[in-house]
Amino acid sequence: MDAITTSSLRKTYGNTVAVENLDLSVREGEIFGFLGPNGAGKSTTINVLLDFVKPTTGTASILGLDVSDDRKALHNRIGVVPENYGLYDRLSGRRHVKLAVELKGADDDPNELLDRVGLSTDDASRPAGEYSTGMSQRLALAMALVGSPELLLLDEPTSGLDPNGARELRELIREENERGATVFFSSHILEQVEAVSDRVGIMNDGQVVAVDTIDQLRRQLDTGAQVTLHVDHDPEQELNELPNVRDVTIADGVVQGTCLEPSAKLQFIDQVREVTTVTDIQIEESSMEELFASYTDETTSNSHRRSVVSKGIAQ
Repeated sequence: MDAITTSSLRKTYGNTVAVENLDLSVREGEIFGFLGPNGAGKSTTINVLLDFVKPTTGTASILGLDVSDDRKALHNRIGVVPENYGLYDRLSGRRHVKLAVELKGADDDPNELLDRVGLSTDDASRPAGEYSTGMSQRLALAMALVGSPELLLLDEPTSGLDPNGARELRELIREENERGATVFFSSHILEQVEAVSDRVGIMNDGQVVAVDTIDQLRRQLDTGAQVTLHVDHDPEQELNELPNVRDVTIADGVVQGTCLEPSAKLQFIDQVREVTTVTDIQIEESSMEELFASYTDETTSNSHRRSVVSKGIAQ
């Protein structure tokens, strides 16, 4: 069973189409990163999943249950950090978590959850109105963890967190996933998505333009990895052509080539070592920013987008 499924999902606001015929499947037990530029339809999709807004047409389900018809049943099975969550200024952090425990009928220890997200005993005793943005985000996450949810749905969970907080969040996401939870999270910080995601979905103009692992998305764009070899002297003979290696250049003690497959990197390095001495190796993958830009660029062809989406969903 998929943890999240949308089928022909469409949402319009007047004449504006926010989401258009969205078919998305998030597998049970995976960490799924959800990306998209501003106005892509990402937030609208999440709001439909949370039943904050109703779809114009189409359906959405979580853990096999309709997000609207079975909202109460889903409440005890999922944990949510929405983008615009609300806290009670006068209530302490600990009281917030206690309320979440009571609402779910769970038996979690609020102090343990607060400690797990990095809020100290003193922090837990303070009213939430005194919290910084990062502290508020940590508190919202502690509340989402109540009841050991089967699915964590996190909308911009790193917002307001410093680098240490972001690293701790990544560790927590992995821990929850190892426990068996599915994690669906959106983020505009691409490195965070790349660091923990099994697969990613990229939205643009209300449609999903790519769904796959990051490595597969790189391969499908045919960008490859740039391998730079510093040598003590230029090879005196031409290098033989290798499969999945292109754009080979030799100049001033540097041999470069673009390798389209991981195995091609070793073949290319070995070939150069046979004709000269390699003194240094640099390998540069296409960056997450380049990948994101390629899939959300208006010049990307619709046929290419459809082939990538179809392959990603089928896997």
